[in-house]
Amino acid sequence: MPDLNPTELAVPGFVLLVLIEMVWAWKKRPTSYEPRDTLTSLSFGLGSTVAGLLTGGFFLALFLAAWEYRLFDIGWVWWAWIACFVLDDLAYYWIHRFGHRVRWFWASHVNHHSSQHYNLSTALRQTWTGFLTLGFAFKLPLVLLGFHPVMIVICGGFNLIYQFWIHTEAIGKMPRWFEAVMNTPSHHRVHHATNPRYLDRNYAGVFIVWDRMFGTFEEERPEEEDIRYGIVKQLGSFNLLWAVFHEWIGIVQDMWRAPWKHKLSYLLRPPGWTHDGSRETSDQIRARWQARHPEGHDKSGVAET
Repeated sequence: MPDLNPTELAVPGFVLLVLIEMVWAWKKRPTSYEPRDTLTSLSFGLGSTVAGLLTGGFFLALFLAAWEYRLFDIGWVWWAWIACFVLDDLAYYWIHRFGHRVRWFWASHVNHHSSQHYNLSTALRQTWTGFLTLGFAFKLPLVLLGFHPVMIVICGGFNLIYQFWIHTEAIGKMPRWFEAVMNTPSHHRVHHATNPRYLDRNYAGVFIVWDRMFGTFEEERPEEEDIRYGIVKQLGSFNLLWAVFHEWIGIVQDMWRAPWKHKLSYLLRPPGWTHDGSRETSDQIRARWQARHPEGHDKSGVAET
């Protein structure tokens, strides 16, 4: 079966946009790009493409098998594509949220956040180990509803294409109506930030309305503080294999050392959780920041999760 993912067709456009942004950064923001960091991002993209080719067929076959037990025959009518795209984006929101809130999922997703630079090449930092998390299960309800697996794959591909352009500092804020409904560079910069107020916010893929609905939205406030990118404990290295596997290694080390009653917690609790309190989760970091900056919390108006 030929490759059904439209992201493959979009690769030349990705490369062209990266080159255009590099020219912009050279003139306007030289710190946006770092050669070794960009090379690591490109290597991530190549590796994730190979991983997708090796595992994609298996998951498509699994979806096709599940489709035999569908509740409805939705078919290929025009409105089905719209419904599938919206529901697929909702599924993406929850996959993404679990990717930050459960360490097993984070071990795969952390790859995307490992750069301390925020540019279009960062969008190419896609996981090599996503198949280990079984995150595909979040999309099984769409299959069982009656959306054809091929339709889901295509909609998911266009979802990723949309997300490429929001990885940039070259665009400030979009019109207010667009910012209210859609994910934008401003919203996604928040998501990639390590500032305490921004941790684990704005999980949206295409529609930011999910974050507004589920209490995980945070507005970008560049007038109050500059954004710092990366992860709470930065890699400190451009070694590709370390960047890909460091969190999986950390999980194994923590589980090996932990008492038996805590071993599974290092796999299933949020990143940063420890049985002895020696590290902090994002909730703890944010709570400590809010205790020092109550006015910042009041202005955000975001419910705790």
